[in-house]
Amino acid sequence: MTVRKAWIVASVAVGGTLSFVMLLVVGVYLVAGNVAGGVGGGSVALAKGAVPAAYSALVQKWGNLCPAINPALLAAQLYQESGFNPNAKSPAKAEGIAQFIPGTWATHGIDGDGDGDRDVWDPNDAIPSAASYDCELASYVKDAPGDPTHNMLAAYNAGAYAVIKYGGVPPYAETQNYVKTITTLQVSFAAPVGRVDPSEQAAAAITYAQGKLGTPYLWGGTGTAEQGGRFDCSGLTQAAYESVGIELPRVANDQYNAGPHPSRAELLPGDLVFFSDDLTNSRAIRHVGIYVGGGYMIDAPRTGAVIRFDPIDTPDYFGATRVTEDGAKALPTAV
Repeated sequence: MTVRKAWIVASVAVGGTLSFVMLLVVGVYLVAGNVAGGVGGGSVALAKGAVPAAYSALVQKWGNLCPAINPALLAAQLYQESGFNPNAKSPAKAEGIAQFIPGTWATHGIDGDGDGDRDVWDPNDAIPSAASYDCELASYVKDAPGDPTHNMLAAYNAGAYAVIKYGGVPPYAETQNYVKTITTLQVSFAAPVGRVDPSEQAAAAITYAQGKLGTPYLWGGTGTAEQGGRFDCSGLTQAAYESVGIELPRVANDQYNAGPHPSRAELLPGDLVFFSDDLTNSRAIRHVGIYVGGGYMIDAPRTGAVIRFDPIDTPDYFGATRVTEDGAKALPTAV
């Protein structure tokens, strides 16, 4: 089904410790509407620290190559593909920071740094090649109905022929997930243009959790030195809010009762989000994360995983709790 490569990360998780701290601003800031629409151009800048310093200038430059992309979208694509790991290799033999398979690299890889070779393992070649390939695909599918950026991303995943055949994003679950994930994540990588700031405490708690991205999970972990600074899910949320002076209970199902419960439509960054196998019983809650906006949370998932970004809209989503006083006051009063 996939022309470029078969392997796609199903969520925003990266299966290994990240070598940088991802400073997402989703939910703490609103981003210009043209980012969400996938419009490129110089108007979209990268958020400070959102892309590893070694690649930031490359992503900013090449993300403006054509109207179908922008630097934030290119950053989200690279993050989804490899977690900005230039040595990444997938089971489908996709290689490098942009995860090209050898056949596609042979025909679409470019010498981005002008040193006379095209090296898939060199981000100075691979990042420009990803942008160039995006723009080339956009030109192939420019006459297909629907959003040009969505169609370009679908072509990157499933091939231009599939987009043309189906008149837009094809009905492949993998491809639809790929498009949705990247277009959602791109908001995280764009420079802020106006604070939402539902709570300074919530924003600071998110920042604390961001600083723990890539930390291995530890059952019972509360981040102590003896535990190597590792956490379980409720240990992370407890520590994040403890850093801003808010005391939470230790376990997830007790944390659910630490404040009022916003609906899914009322969620704001910093809200705690909960998951359970029994959606009728808050005592059965088994997992918690910190909502960051755009349908994503930061959480410590399970043994063998690292603190990462995960989607919240899953069948086991139970509900949410707002633990900041000012945020709680902003909720509609129940009649």
